Amino acid sequence: MKRYNVAVVGATGAVGEEMLRVMEEVDFPVAKLVPLASRRSAGNSVEFKGKEYTVKELTEDIFEKEDIEIALFSAGGSVSAHYAPYAAEAGAVVIDNTSHFRMDPEVPLVVPEVNPEDIVAWKTKGIIANPNCSTIQMVQALKPLDDAFGVKRVDVATYQATSGAGKSAMDELVNQMKDFFNFKLDESEKKKFPHQIALNVIPQIDKFLDNGYTKEEMKMVNETKKIMHKNIEVSATCVRVPVLRGHSEAVTVWFEKDITPEAAREALYNGKNIVVMDEPQKSVYPMPITVVEKNETFVGRIRKDIYRDNVLHMWVVADNLRVGAATNAVRIALKWIEMEGE
Repeated sequence: MKRYNVAVVGATGAVGEEMLRVMEEVDFPVAKLVPLASRRSAGNSVEFKGKEYTVKELTEDIFEKEDIEIALFSAGGSVSAHYAPYAAEAGAVVIDNTSHFRMDPEVPLVVPEVNPEDIVAWKTKGIIANPNCSTIQMVQALKPLDDAFGVKRVDVATYQATSGAGKSAMDELVNQMKDFFNFKLDESEKKKFPHQIALNVIPQIDKFLDNGYTKEEMKMVNETKKIMHKNIEVSATCVRVPVLRGHSEAVTVWFEKDITPEAAREALYNGKNIVVMDEPQKSVYPMPITVVEKNETFVGRIRKDIYRDNVLHMWVVADNLRVGAATNAVRIALKWIEMEGE
């Protein structure tokens, strides 16, 4: 198998570090690894396959200098906006984890279990976009159900971990909990979130728009339609919860056909990278603590609506740093390699 020169942009961040772990686990065909970050983080080291790599500064010409073939970006939208075109111009395929390119009609937005065929459009701009973390796990669960029963509408409430807002957000939760036990929570710093996150839930992720929805909620609306190539009605309420890692979603799905929980479970069992955990009488269902460092999306609490035969409710949980970011990006890269080799 051919091996590739791979750059990880944002290598010292939460998602960048996770990308390196996932690449190591799947034995990604790396010829040369080039970890990149801002000038502030350059000089630090990261580990890959038992070896220490010095982080290099992200510059406009680094991709050409290092002969990069695959560039995994996870360093913020403004960084991707500026540097991803330089990587593409240097001949690399860019797999971008930020929101910057997601709704660009010339950039494919890909979840390999759902729409791998879209990867072929990467050549237009040299970029493939990684969807929002909450969108990825939801469409993974929707795909086999849509194939079997036809999805018409989705209503979802998310319970999103602090890691979705980065390392500093996780630190903020931990520090606030420490302050709580030291009886000084009222003095605790609040920088990443508009309110205290410890012992609280915040029904706001990102800024509010004129329609009353947040940018995070509209990402789920618009990205779902683009990925599934279908004008599915989607309404989302995105909530930040005091969890370090693992997003949960309460999903209500309206179908074109009547559906039973048994038929839904069968479809989900046959879905790619889906694990059904659904024995509620034994208190068996997915939770954030059961999915950490897992590369699958977990589904439970599958039940039919009380009033309508074509409506189903389910509980969907996944590791947002893995399934919702790093694992999806690495799977896109592997699928790209497979398709380029055909």
